[in-house]
Amino acid sequence: MIEIDGSYLEGGGQIVRTALALSTITGKPFRVASIRKGREKPGLKHQHLYAVRALKELCSAKVIGDELGSQTLEFIPGKINYQNMNIDIGTAGSITLLLQAVFPVAIFSDKKLIIKIRGGTDTIHSMPVDYFTNVFLPHMRGYCNYETELESRGYYPKGGGKYILRIEPLASREKTELTEQGKLIVIKGISHASKDLLHASVAERQAKSARYILNKYDVPVKIDSVYNETLSTGSGITVWALFTKNEETFINPVILGTDTLGERGKKAEKVGEEAALKLCMEIESKAAVDRHLADQLLPFLALFGGSIKTSEITDHCRTNMYTIERFLDKRFIVEGNVITV
Repeated sequence: MIEIDGSYLEGGGQIVRTALALSTITGKPFRVASIRKGREKPGLKHQHLYAVRALKELCSAKVIGDELGSQTLEFIPGKINYQNMNIDIGTAGSITLLLQAVFPVAIFSDKKLIIKIRGGTDTIHSMPVDYFTNVFLPHMRGYCNYETELESRGYYPKGGGKYILRIEPLASREKTELTEQGKLIVIKGISHASKDLLHASVAERQAKSARYILNKYDVPVKIDSVYNETLSTGSGITVWALFTKNEETFINPVILGTDTLGERGKKAEKVGEEAALKLCMEIESKAAVDRHLADQLLPFLALFGGSIKTSEITDHCRTNMYTIERFLDKRFIVEGNVITV
């Protein structure tokens, strides 16, 4: 039984998500205590609970502590029986955070999988669905082919977003080698808002503000403005920069991304400006992996090998290293902002 301190460093739900994925893959049981101990509402939230239950069903695991608010969880995995998943988180709990637990397991499947999740697509303290689709998933092309479908967006507090991910795992898997940024060739983005904000042109204003700042790089800046029928009012913007090492082709681009959510009382222009300025910092860091993507790539780095150079090694990153090293006979080597396995 692997013992894990759920309050280690950043002490968030990432510890539980990573432990669930690696436990299911390796067959090693774990017990985690003090889950989200330092949070305002400690213990398992809805998206953590549904991640536990999804993987519990997938590998017929024996579980103790799979209850809302539980600060201790024991997970004893069995044999994996890959099957399609249809998960309703029931709240605005983050769809993308739940996928952090499920996706690493899914790429080991011996058949195509369809994962349908209902919940929050754009919520605080989680990567938006546009970041997951356009920044994270392209880095997974060495492990699987995939298709995505965003049926609807879900903002806090009612959620109601619907996202479909179809995965076809590859037989061979590549190392992750992301240490050189390359040449910036285009910046893209999606500025979104609920339809009740259409009259105020919120999506267009977010996009215009971001575009004004990002135009300084003298490359095409393409930010789409979209409105969606949603259960709750909300908005946000995700922007990403694409680089290439070979100006003649555009294969396996380096992608850096950032995002900002709208808030009540916060001007749309400010939302766009914040996302753009954060992307400027990532671009000018000369890193090949942004600070948020780094910790998400670590499980795959540990499983398949490789190196990444990130703009910053965050506590999130170090927390994920701690969790991963409990399960895999691998050690991360950190030199400056380069992480190697």
